Formats: sequence, structure tokens, C-alpha cells
Amino acid sequence: MASAPASSSRQMGASAAMSDRKPLPDGFVAALASRFGAAFQTSQPILAQHGSSEAHFATILPDGVVFANSTQDVVDLVKLCIAASVPIVPFGAGTSIEGNASPVNGGISLDMTRMDRVLAVNAEDFDCVVEPGVRREELNQHLRATGLFFPIDPGANATIGGMASTRASGTNAVRYGTMKDAVLGLEVVTPEGKVIRTSRRARKSAAGYDLTRLYVGSEGTLGIITAVTLRLHPIPETISAAVCGFSTLGGAVNTVVQSIQCGVPLARVEILDTLQMRAVNRWSKLDYAEVPTLFFEFHGSTAYVAEQVETVRTIAAANGGGEFSWATKAEDRTVLWRARHEAYYAAINLRPGSVGWATDVCVPISRLAECIEQTHADLARTTIPATILGHVGDGNFHVVFAIDPGSSDEQAEVEAINARLVSRALAMDGTCTGEHGIGIGKQQWLVEELGEAVDVMRAIKRALDPANLFNPGKIFTL
Repeated sequence: MASAPASSSRQMGASAAMSDRKPLPDGFVAALASRFGAAFQTSQPILAQHGSSEAHFATILPDGVVFANSTQDVVDLVKLCIAASVPIVPFGAGTSIEGNASPVNGGISLDMTRMDRVLAVNAEDFDCVVEPGVRREELNQHLRATGLFFPIDPGANATIGGMASTRASGTNAVRYGTMKDAVLGLEVVTPEGKVIRTSRRARKSAAGYDLTRLYVGSEGTLGIITAVTLRLHPIPETISAAVCGFSTLGGAVNTVVQSIQCGVPLARVEILDTLQMRAVNRWSKLDYAEVPTLFFEFHGSTAYVAEQVETVRTIAAANGGGEFSWATKAEDRTVLWRARHEAYYAAINLRPGSVGWATDVCVPISRLAECIEQTHADLARTTIPATILGHVGDGNFHVVFAIDPGSSDEQAEVEAINARLVSRALAMDGTCTGEHGIGIGKQQWLVEELGEAVDVMRAIKRALDPANLFNPGKIFTL
């Protein structure tokens, strides 16, 4: 997918960081070539691949790319970069949204995708240990014979390391939590080139600082993840998915809120507004009614799923919901959730040649209907195609804008709409990012959201990475 020039304030953040960009020192390239051989690349296509992502930001090229095959490779690269004062930016699948892996200061993009081994599966303990380049879909294929699965599903077939680094979540978060809940421990290479283990496999521990939680969500600014211990779950006895259209967007949102307040353990519940449903029908060749719609999934025993369904059906009907369209076979559920996962591409293809800009706010569910309805009213005043979708079971939703990459006016308009959206979420005691992270795109909003707590984050960064070589320019400026 093509990248667009970043808009005003977002581009300013990247430009400020790029002012610190320095050429690689003499002898450093030769040292990389000697140590890594063909695993060190400087060709333009490779650099371009590692300088772009799913985000709308302009491509920023690294000076080189190293493909790691082992923890020792990472250690050796870190030590070479320390000696030469060269930045390192970890890179996974390239699916980030906020420029999280953009090499704004140049340096080396460290590609972790070749570290893709499942190191251990402890089925009796419901956990596994994987390298960071393992992708979530391949992990679940590997686990299938054990009767277990890894539930965190951000939509993209992201790497586990990238998901841990951005504290990803997705469609299953309402039932199974986020990466914060799924990661039991990490192996990390520090900015000193040391290898540390943040915890052992015990399900609970009071042993000192919770370093696992410190590194999860730190976007590679404090350390480079080289192994992840994950919590697994049993594959449910019964899985049923359903689609339900509503007469109003508010009715759909209220159905979710009331279902949760009634204690229904929804496994997945996704909202798509009318325009998003139109986009999904076109992109995925489906024929659902083009009205505000919820995609549900229920997990549990046969009897328990039936009980959940009946409760939600009653609530939906009271809120203007229509008949449930069921997907009980695995292949039908695959079609349904593939359509949801590709909703971003469906939205931007409403306008051929456009570039996507996806927002990401999360509010307490008691304020969700209010936030979405105010946002929907705001979108009604723009001519830029914009859809609403999201993981409403935990209060998280997105707006996807399809913008003209050559129009500075459109980019400024979207910037203003996004600013109002984030301000609205913060006023409701929500957050500027439910799952995409901060990267270079939301640094101003992080300060707005957490104030002086960001200074504590800066102090941690300076203490652990005093040379500011690990993914510099991300989350905040020093």
C-alpha cells in the first residue's frame, strides 16, 4: 500500500527527529558486512520496505537493514551500534499505524522476521515460548493439535514481537485481554548489549519490579525483544458468530454496552457503520444490509453459548436490531472475520488512489455511545470518505479516512477532525490510543493525556538508554 506525505503536526514530529540524522561513521558498514554477510542489506527496495508501513506517513529510509537469525545476532549488532553511536529500530511485519518502526534518525533497521521459531509449547501449563518473528496466524496453526490457541487478534498477521512492543489487542480483547495480559515473560537485549529475562513461567510473582510490563508497549525504545512467553487458552467447545444490522448506530452501541453490563462474556463484538458496511460488501463480495452492524462471536459450551445468544438477541431487538445472520461453520466464520480484518483496505478503496489514515481512541464503555455518536455527527460535515469501525466491547473504535495524498487541505481537515476526536475521548477519561501505540503520530496527545507522567517515562528512557540509540524519536522527545 502506498504511503502518503504526513500531515502538518505529525510531519513536524518526524522532521524534528530527522534533524538528528547523521551519516554512518567510517568503518561501521564494513564491520556490519564482515559480521553479518548477506544478512546485512542496503539495496533500495529493502530500505524502502523497512522505511514504510501501514501508516500514512512519508517513507523514511534506514541506512541499512540487518536480518537477525538469533539472539546473538542482536547482541552483536547492539554492541557494534553502541561503539559507533548508530540508532537501531526493530522491525517486524511492518503493519504498524503510528510510524512506530519508522527510522526517523536513520541508522539500522533490525528485521526480526527470521527469528520465527516456536521454542517450546507447555500445553499442561497453557503457555508457549516463541521468537519475536513468529506470526500470530502461524502460531495458531502450530498450536492446533494441542487443543490450545493464542487469542490476541489485531487483524493483521503481525509478528508476536511487534504485538508485544505496541501492546496490541484487537477483536478478541473484550474476552481475552490484550498483549499486556497475554505476555508472561520476555527475553530482552538491553541498550548495553546484555541479555535479560524479565520473569520465569510461574503464573504469578512478587519478585521486584514488573519488567515484563515495562517492556510490553515500549515500542522498542527500552530494549529489543528476542523471545516471548505467551499465555494460551483452550479452544472453545463451541464457537458461533453472527451478524446483526441495526436501525441506528446508537442502538448498535447500546446493545454492546448493555450486553456487557449484563455479564455476557462476548468473545468478539465489532461495530461497522453504514459506509463501512458498504465498503465491506464491495471489497469482500458480500451482501449484508448496509446499515450500522455488529459482528459477534460467542465462545463456550454448547449450552452456555445458547444462553449468551438468547440474552444478546433480546437486548439487540430492544435496541432496533434485526435478525441474526449466523456463521457456525469454521469456513463461514473465516469469511466473516476476514471481511472484518480487511475493513481498513475496504474503506480506503471506496476512493481509488487514496491513502488511509486510521484513528484509535478508547473510552469507558459507559461513554462509548456518546463518543461514537458525536464523532459520527462530526464526520457528517466532511466530504472526505470516513468510516467508523472498532472493538466496541472494550470501548475502542477507529475512524478510517480515505484521503487524497496530494491534497494538503484534506490532510489539514483530517488533522482537525482527529484532534477533536482525541480531545473528546480524553474529556471522557479515555485514551488517545487503545492499541496502535504512540510512535511519531500521537506524542502531543500522550502529554495531554498523562501530563507529568511522561516525564517519568523520559527518566526511564534516559536511565536505560542514555545514548538514545533504541528507536529514538518515538513515544516522546527527550
